[in-house]
Amino acid sequence: MKNYSIQMAACVLALFLSGCAQAPPPAPDTREADAKAIRDGEDAWAKDWASKDVNKIASHYADDAALLMPDAPAIKGRAVISSALTEMVKDTNLTLSFTTTSVDVAKSGDIAYSQGNYSMTMTDPQSKKVVTEKGKYLTTYKKQADGSWKAVADMNASDAAAK
Repeated sequence: MKNYSIQMAACVLALFLSGCAQAPPPAPDTREADAKAIRDGEDAWAKDWASKDVNKIASHYADDAALLMPDAPAIKGRAVISSALTEMVKDTNLTLSFTTTSVDVAKSGDIAYSQGNYSMTMTDPQSKKVVTEKGKYLTTYKKQADGSWKAVADMNASDAAAK
C-alpha cells in the first residue's frame, strides 16, 4: 500500500510539473525587417527593369510564380515568365517604373504583399504607336527557404477606363 501511495504521489508530481513547464518563447516579430527587405527588393527590381536584363528581372519571381496582366492569360512559372519578358524587352520603346506604396507582412513571417503604382511606355502592337499606361499593382510574396522574398503572384491593372 505504501509503495502504491509513493507511485501515485510521483505521478501527480510529474503531471503537476509537466503542466508548469514554460511554453517556448514566441518567435521574434520580423515584419518590419521583412517589409524593408521587400521594399529594397522592389527598388532593385525597378533598376533591373531599367536595365532590361531579363535574367535579373525574372530572378525576383519564385519558380512557381504567376504573372497576371490585363487582356492576357496568366503566365505561370519563372521560365515561362522569363520567355514572355524576353519578348517584352525587345520593344526599344519599353520603359517601366514603379513605386511601392505599401507592404504588409503576415505575422507568421512567411507571406506578404506589396501595392504600388507603375508607369509603362511601350509600342502598341496593333497601332504601332508609342503609348504610356499608368496603373497600380499588387504582388504577393513568399519567403523562400534561404530567407529571401520572391514574388509568387504579380498582377497589374491600368488606371484607364475599360474599353
